[in-house]
Amino acid sequence: MRRLLVWTLAAAATLAAAPTATPADRRPNCPQLSGRWYGDNRARLQQVIDARGTCSGHRGAVAAFDWDNTLTKNDITDATLSWALRHDRLLSPARWKDTSAWLTGAADRALTAACGTGAGVPLRTSDNPDCTDEIVRIREDGTTMSGAPAFAGRWNHRRTVPQYAWVPQLFAGRTPAQLASYARAARTEALAAPVGATRVLGTHTVPAYVRYYDQQRDLVRTLHRAGFRVYVVSAGSEPVTEVWSRSLGIDAAHTLAIRSVLDTRGRITTRNTGCGDVPASEGAAIPYIDGKRCWINQEIYGVQGAAAWRKQPPARRPAIAGGDADTDVTFVGDATGAHLVLNRNKPELMCRAYDDADGRWLVNPMFIDPLPRRKQPYPCASTARTAPDGTPGPVRRPDGSVVPDQADTVY
Repeated sequence: MRRLLVWTLAAAATLAAAPTATPADRRPNCPQLSGRWYGDNRARLQQVIDARGTCSGHRGAVAAFDWDNTLTKNDITDATLSWALRHDRLLSPARWKDTSAWLTGAADRALTAACGTGAGVPLRTSDNPDCTDEIVRIREDGTTMSGAPAFAGRWNHRRTVPQYAWVPQLFAGRTPAQLASYARAARTEALAAPVGATRVLGTHTVPAYVRYYDQQRDLVRTLHRAGFRVYVVSAGSEPVTEVWSRSLGIDAAHTLAIRSVLDTRGRITTRNTGCGDVPASEGAAIPYIDGKRCWINQEIYGVQGAAAWRKQPPARRPAIAGGDADTDVTFVGDATGAHLVLNRNKPELMCRAYDDADGRWLVNPMFIDPLPRRKQPYPCASTARTAPDGTPGPVRRPDGSVVPDQADTVY
C-alpha cells in the first residue's frame, strides 16, 4: 500500500514520543488518543485531530462514523430484531407484501405460511421457529428458507438495499418509543453476554453479544474534547441507533439513520424519509453507500436537492470518517483528513483502502475477534464495485483509472 513519506516520518516520530510523554509535556488543548491500534494508525489519527481541532485553534470540524462493526462489535439492529422475535414484539401485517415495495410473491407466500397474517396482531415468534426462520433468513440473505429471492424489481443499488430497509418496516405499528425500549432491553442483554456468545433463532445461529470498541470510545471522546462535531451515520433504524450512540456522548441530533415516517397516531409505517431530491418512500433511499453521503450533506451541511448526492468541496466534508463495509465506502472516501477502515473483507471498501490513492487511508483489523487474512486478492479490477443497476464492475480512481487487484495485508 502506498504511503506518503511525510505521513510515515511524522507518524514514526509521534509513535516514538508517545510512550515517554508525560501530562506536563502536552498542551492542555491537545487531547490525546490512547489504546492499542494497528501500526501507526493512532499517530496518524492524532495528527488530524491536532491539525483540525483545538490544538491548532480550530473548532467545529466534523467526524462521521458508521455504527455496526465500526463503533461496536456486532450489529445492534440484528440484536434488537433478535430480542423482538424472542419476545413477540412484531405485529402481523394484513399482507406481507405490504411490508416492502420489492417483496416477491415467493417471500409473501413463505411468510404467510410460516407466520400468518392479521393486521396488528402480535406475531408469536417466540414459539414459532418457522416464522422466525423466514424473517431471519430474509434479513440475512435476502432469500426465503427455500432459497427463493425475497426481493425483486428495480432499485438504485447505491442508495438502498431492500433487506436493510425491511427491518424498520417490520416494526410498523409500533411507536419509536416502543422500538427504543426494545433496543434498550436488547442492549442490556447483549452487553451482558460474554464475548463470543451465540444463540439460536429458529434454526439460525446468530451472535448474542455486542461490545463497544474501547479504542473507538476513546476516539470519540478525544474528538469531542478537541472540538469536533461527531456524527453517527447508519443504515440501521434511527430509534435503535440513538439508544446505543447516547453512551458515547452522541445525541439524537448527531445520529443519522433510517428515519421512519409516522402515521397520524405517531406509529411507525413502512415508509421512511427521503434525502436530496428523493422524497419519502418505502425504502428507495436510505443511508446506504451513496445515501450516507446524501444524509451527511443534507443533515450536517445543509445541502439540498439533487446536489446532496454529489461530492462537496472540502469545507463541506468530514475531516475524519470511519466504516467497515461497502455501505460506507462513499462517505469514508469523502473525508479530507483520514479514512478509517476496519477490515471485514468487504471488497469495494478494501480496494479503496489498500489502493490508498491520497495517502490518507488507515486500515485496522477489528479490535475484537479480527478476521484472518483473505487468501485471494480483492477483485478490484473486475467485480468489486456494484453499479446503481446492481451489476458488478471495476473500482476506479477519480481520474478514471482502474484500481488493480489488492492483496489483504492488514488482518
